[in-house]
Amino acid sequence: MLDKKGFNMWANGYDKSVGLSEEKNTYPFAGYKKVLNFIYKKILSGKKVNPKLLDIGFGTGTLTKKLYDRGCVITGVDFSDEMIKLAKNKMPNAKLFEADFSQGLPKEISGEKFDFIIATYSLHHLADEDKVTFLRTLLNNLTDDGIIFIGDVAFN
Repeated sequence: MLDKKGFNMWANGYDKSVGLSEEKNTYPFAGYKKVLNFIYKKILSGKKVNPKLLDIGFGTGTLTKKLYDRGCVITGVDFSDEMIKLAKNKMPNAKLFEADFSQGLPKEISGEKFDFIIATYSLHHLADEDKVTFLRTLLNNLTDDGIIFIGDVAFN
């Protein structure tokens, strides 16, 4: 279950702690930059100009900020208002919504179509059966040639 209070408290130190975990190649963020760079390159290698992108659990906007700077039209959902504040400073024209995605998408964007939907280090917060249900609902939000990218930790 998601803990809003915990993520709000972590917000200001989030990027640093992710960087340290990635640098030391330790759980949970070992390979973090590699995952984000893969998704970044795939999105930008497409033929779409200013693609519409939905980021599920965008946190401080590490990946979406790079895509935003390259002309992507960013919409995001995160449940931590402190993370949203940090991301909004980086991407003032992005549409960022405070919502618990485990309850579905906010009604303001539930009918929108996106060229890309990304979820990095966020879906592991859902139970396995809820992941399947959530991903099936996201298919309704993809353009005909849209793609969903997932980069996350896995548990056995």
